[in-house]
Amino acid sequence: MFDIAAAGFNDPILVAATDGVGTKLRIAVSANDHSSVGTDLVAMCVNDLVVQGAEPLFFLDYFATGKLVPSRAEEVIIGIANGCKQAGCALIGGETAEMPGMYQGDDYDLAGFSVGAVERHNVLTGAKIAPGDFVLGLKSNGIHSNGFSLVRSIVDNLGLKYDDEAPFSKEPLGATLLTPTRIYVKSCLSAHNAGLIKGLAHITGGGLIENIPRILPEGLSVQLDGGSWQIGDVFKWLSRAGEIKPEEMARTFNCGIGMIAIIAPELMEEAAEKFSEAGETVYKIGLVLNADHKEPVEIINWEEVWEG
Repeated sequence: MFDIAAAGFNDPILVAATDGVGTKLRIAVSANDHSSVGTDLVAMCVNDLVVQGAEPLFFLDYFATGKLVPSRAEEVIIGIANGCKQAGCALIGGETAEMPGMYQGDDYDLAGFSVGAVERHNVLTGAKIAPGDFVLGLKSNGIHSNGFSLVRSIVDNLGLKYDDEAPFSKEPLGATLLTPTRIYVKSCLSAHNAGLIKGLAHITGGGLIENIPRILPEGLSVQLDGGSWQIGDVFKWLSRAGEIKPEEMARTFNCGIGMIAIIAPELMEEAAEKFSEAGETVYKIGLVLNADHKEPVEIINWEEVWEG
C-alpha cells in the first residue's frame, strides 16, 4: 500500500512504467557479479517516469530463477534498494519465483514496475517544443542496459573473458560493462519543477536516433553536433571491434548521452547550471529545427568523431 495523499500531491496524475535489465544479466552471471543489476532495473523504470515529469513513488520487483541462491538474491535486492534510494522512491514489495523447469543453472531474470505521480498542470509532454530550442545532453555512465546481445557477441567473437582487463580501460571487462545505469530522477525533477524543461528523452533501446523523436511535435527535427560531447572509450571500442558503423551506433547505444533535455534558449544557461548543481555532466549538443523533410534526428560531424 502507498498513501499518495501523504506524498503531498493535490491533483495528481499517476504514471507507470515496467521494464527489465535484458541480456546484461548474462554478463552478471558470467562475471559472478550481481551487485549492480538491481540498480539497472530501477533505473530503467524510473528514468522512464521522470520524462513525463513524474516523481517516482514506489517500486516492485520480480525475481525469477531455477534455484534460489540466497547470497545472489541478496546482492540483487541490495542493488534494487540502492536504486530506489537514488530515485527517492519506496521499495514496497516484490515476488521471488523458483521455476526449475524454466531456468537452467545460474540463470535468472528480473522485471521491475514503478509508479510515479505528477501534478496535472505539470505533466511534461513536449508539446511546447519549438524551433530554436536547445538540446542539452546528460552524460551516461556507460552502456547502461541496452544493446548487450550485441556486446556479448563481440566479446565472444574476440575470445575475451569477463575477468580479463578491458581493452579500453585498466578495469576488468565484466566490471566495466556492468557499470549501473545512471538514475536521472532527482536532477531532472529539480530542473522541471523550476520550470526549465520543455521535454525529456531517456536514451535507451533505439539510441539517439529513435528516442528523441518521441517527444518532438510534428514538423520538427533535431540537429545534434556529434563533436560536442565525450562519447566514451567503451563505445569507440565496440564500434571498432564489432565493425559497427557510426549511424548504427547512434541507433543502438546511448553513445555517451543517457538523457536529453530540450530547453528554451533564454533558459539554457540556467538549466545547464541546475543540472550541474545536481551532479550531472551537461553538454550543449544540438538545436531543434523545422523538419523540412529531413530525418527527425540528424547528427553532424558524426563520422569524424568515430575516425578520431
